[in-house]
Amino acid sequence: MSTANPYQVLGVTPQASGAEIKAAYRALVKQHHPDAGGDDTTILALNAAWEVLGDRERRAAFDRHDGAVGLVDATAPGGVARSSRASDGAAARSGAAAQEAIEAWMQAVYGPIDRLLGQVINPFAAQLKGLSADPYDDQLMEVFCDYLELSQQKMLKVETLYRSSAAPVGLEQFSLDLYHCLAQVKDALVDLERYTMGYVDSYLRDGRELLREAKRLRTALHQARRSLA
Repeated sequence: MSTANPYQVLGVTPQASGAEIKAAYRALVKQHHPDAGGDDTTILALNAAWEVLGDRERRAAFDRHDGAVGLVDATAPGGVARSSRASDGAAARSGAAAQEAIEAWMQAVYGPIDRLLGQVINPFAAQLKGLSADPYDDQLMEVFCDYLELSQQKMLKVETLYRSSAAPVGLEQFSLDLYHCLAQVKDALVDLERYTMGYVDSYLRDGRELLREAKRLRTALHQARRSLA
């Protein structure tokens, strides 16, 4: 799916209303979501297109720039120079707006998600150590189950936050890496809950490995975040 033109990516015309664009975006995301068998590349393209067309000011800026191509009369004195200066100014404003959008998303979406992930991932080692003293002790198992239940509640908040706003242009890969981290944690909690129901060691082992991978991904996201500052 091409990302050259956001209207083409979402399959709408430049005359489409905001509601029509939003409906098209939602339908395509649902159709191509990785959980539904879609591919990551398409999701990145859809998110990038929505980031432009879903914001009134950014859409207007895109329309002005896209529509202005070829309209300057090159034979008019100073026409080319004026066009170049206007393009430079528009590019500078667009760059500043893009950086502001990145910072806003980081603060409103990524920051709260990361804190919640830490509240799930970080206590796991201590919780597992407590349970390992005697996995068949009802009281110890109850404490561990309480941790899992609380963690699942936190992950529901994480999913809501993640879906609340598409990542801005420039954060497509970051958002995708974050999604993979969330998926690891969710799958880990499922396996750990299965372990508590039947004491099947493979579930415990798989859950532990998934959380270890989630911790690694979270650390990588921290490093990527610092590089964006």
